[in-house]
Amino acid sequence: MLLLRNLAFYTAFYLGSIVYVTAALLAIPFGRPRLRAVVRKWACYHRDCLLVCAGITIVEEGSKPDGPTLFAIKHESFFEAIDAPAHFADPVPFAKRELSLIPGWGTAAKYYGMVWVARDQGARALRAMVREARGHAADGRPLVIFPEGTRVPHGARGRLQSGFAGLYKMLGLPVVPVAVNSGPLYHRKLKRPGTIVYRYGEPIPPGLPRAEVEARVEDAINVLNG
Repeated sequence: MLLLRNLAFYTAFYLGSIVYVTAALLAIPFGRPRLRAVVRKWACYHRDCLLVCAGITIVEEGSKPDGPTLFAIKHESFFEAIDAPAHFADPVPFAKRELSLIPGWGTAAKYYGMVWVARDQGARALRAMVREARGHAADGRPLVIFPEGTRVPHGARGRLQSGFAGLYKMLGLPVVPVAVNSGPLYHRKLKRPGTIVYRYGEPIPPGLPRAEVEARVEDAINVLNG
């Protein structure tokens, strides 16, 4: 049964994704609101595939603030990245620049409005990311970052990337840490039925020392590790 569920999920999701990526590219000439609506529908379609085919439900715990906020999310699987447009209102993800090279998807992502992370390129690249992120925040869009920088297995505590504290300081926005326990269910190969939980931590005000904000974020995003 598990194998049949996964076959149904992968078939439905990837065939549907071809349709949605094509629709996103066709929506570009009609403006970003139309494009973002298509992307949100794609993320919601992914949720539908998880529920119907894989038996995975999604719940939220805690309060999710509106407006310009930096959401720092635990990263256990691809789930968090795919689900972001369904989970937030027109979010601005920070994503590694290599993803912009994916044919079709990279073009749509560029026009959607993402902040590309150029790793190991120093302070100039950081300042450029901050300028771009501030522009999106001024439009009222939430910013989404995976402060660990890569996927971390469920139950493990990954170290926060050094750039996170720099972004926090330069953006001057409150940070909301978000724990998520997708790892045991959303494996790279086999998806398992169950419930994925998002848990929002208390907002962290801007202006705190680096050591304090990093400690608070790291503790809060790992509360579902047990």
